[in-house]
Amino acid sequence: MRNKGTLGWLRQIPPRRWAEFLRAVFTDILLISASLMVSVGLVQDFRFTPQDRSMVQWLAPLVSAIGVGALFGYGLYRVHSRYAGIMDLFRLLKASMGISTACLIGMLAFAHYAGRPFSLAEWVLFGFLSTTLLSAPRIGRRLYDWYLAYTKNQTPRRRALVVGGGDTGEVVMRETRRNPQAELRIVGFVDDDPQKQSKHIHGYPCLGTTQDIPQIVAEQGVQDVIIAISSADGEVVRRIFNICRATSARVRIVPPFQPTAEHSFQLAQIREVNIEDLLRRAPVQFDLRPVAEYIAGERVLITGAGGSIGSELARQIADLGPASVALLGKGENSIYQIDHELRTRMNYEPECIIADVRDASRIEAVFRHEQPTLVFHAAAHKHVPLMEANPIEAIKNNVLGTWVMAETALRHGVRKFVYVSTDKAVDPVSIMGATKRVGEMIVSALACEGETEFAIVRFGNVLGSRGSLIPTLQAQIEQGGPVRITHPDMQRYFMSINEAVHLILRAGSFSSRGDIYILDMGEPIRILDMAHDLIRLYGLVPGQDVKVVITGTRPGEKLHEQLFYDQEVLENTPNPKIKRVRNNTAPSWRWLQSQLETLLNLCEKEQPEAARAMLMELATGKLATHERRAVRS
Repeated sequence: MRNKGTLGWLRQIPPRRWAEFLRAVFTDILLISASLMVSVGLVQDFRFTPQDRSMVQWLAPLVSAIGVGALFGYGLYRVHSRYAGIMDLFRLLKASMGISTACLIGMLAFAHYAGRPFSLAEWVLFGFLSTTLLSAPRIGRRLYDWYLAYTKNQTPRRRALVVGGGDTGEVVMRETRRNPQAELRIVGFVDDDPQKQSKHIHGYPCLGTTQDIPQIVAEQGVQDVIIAISSADGEVVRRIFNICRATSARVRIVPPFQPTAEHSFQLAQIREVNIEDLLRRAPVQFDLRPVAEYIAGERVLITGAGGSIGSELARQIADLGPASVALLGKGENSIYQIDHELRTRMNYEPECIIADVRDASRIEAVFRHEQPTLVFHAAAHKHVPLMEANPIEAIKNNVLGTWVMAETALRHGVRKFVYVSTDKAVDPVSIMGATKRVGEMIVSALACEGETEFAIVRFGNVLGSRGSLIPTLQAQIEQGGPVRITHPDMQRYFMSINEAVHLILRAGSFSSRGDIYILDMGEPIRILDMAHDLIRLYGLVPGQDVKVVITGTRPGEKLHEQLFYDQEVLENTPNPKIKRVRNNTAPSWRWLQSQLETLLNLCEKEQPEAARAMLMELATGKLATHERRAVRS
């Protein structure tokens, strides 16, 4: 196979490269022949006897031919000098061993047939000289190419300090060293590991620990600090980032990647630090193999597919081999955008459906046509203050829409139905939270009515989702402030969009009858701390460059959110970061349906206050208590 590949490469050499190839072959022939002649001459004090000349004349062409064949066979004529690496050096050493072996056999044969005494010193000298001389022009060409590339690069290089001397930092330093046109010039690295102090990686010295960064930046004129620690959680990144903010250096970070994977990293991947990097916990890792197993070959329907969660669901699912993906949404622009992205960037053609989840007849027609086997219901109104001002719309969209989708899925025998809820559904005080809680009740009640497997996922705040806290704070910072925080003690659970989508997908892989799944998101984070971190990410000082104003809590807001009720019992799942709340108290669907009809009748009559009161009673369990009392009496 190797010969076929090398001969094929030989046939494909462009005419303009034949001269370069032949020049390299001719040079190697001269070097091998010269190595033999010099090794014999050194041992014989350059007093060549007729037997010496005869051996050199006979052996030099033979060894040279074998040498060129070995070099060609190991692909060394195909290596670009600028990108020659350690593996190419190993291949050169293997070829040199073959050349030396051929020389040894030739010397022994000449001694046997021509009677010239065999000299071990001549053979050892030949092996050393041939290896050295064959390596010299290749190393020289590499250095020369680097020099030319460096002198032609007119872009001034920025002096950079790498934080982390592990695998990730080593890859960054290696890539910078082998790429003369890189914008970065590494001056060294820092690492808190005592064993790495005074060490060198690819010639770059360890200049100290992370606490020494301000001094190193000042002394070395560092312009960029590159955080290259793949195992660092948010607390570590936050600490390093705060140390670096005391300097004038630009702070960037290397995104997670596999350092051992070939071609897995490029210097262009180094990016600015963002708020997700500063989460006070390590990102939750998910095993997507069970997800791929239950999605492959299925017909998937995603509601709210134009939103942040729905669109990311579409991206992830399209890669898992479904039979089809239908994107359902009410806003045509957002559906168009995700449709265009899937078609152009992923070469995947989804089905796009413009529909309202509240329209029962339209949803019925969609199910008849698409025949989905998996449904992910992410469509919802989610903005707390807006829903407080528009309770009827919140109820129609979040309650009626969930009722229509879940009941239609049950009627059509959908295999799995996953409902996206929120931590605001626990002991709700807002209209939005109450509608999501009632949505949970609908799903858990219908889970007892048929064969469809229903699952519920509860989210915290999703970083970077459309219209969420972080984009709002960023917009205020970019406008120069002030940054408005409702209460200094307000806390929230945070998760990334990637974590949110993986939680939805993983929950769908579990066997479930209306069970609720919760992600371990660590400790809740103060909104005020998050705002300060965002301001620092912009290179500004909170309270000086950007004011932070406390505006007071808004209607429907709680200082602290809960992920589950006190009476709910959490169970482990195959993923230690996901907990299950068993469905042990599902309401009767017949009773709940009658309550929903009454609630929606109030909405149809445009009685917002009455609808609000009934919704809160239903969501907090007061109506259920009254119902049980009535039955007992």
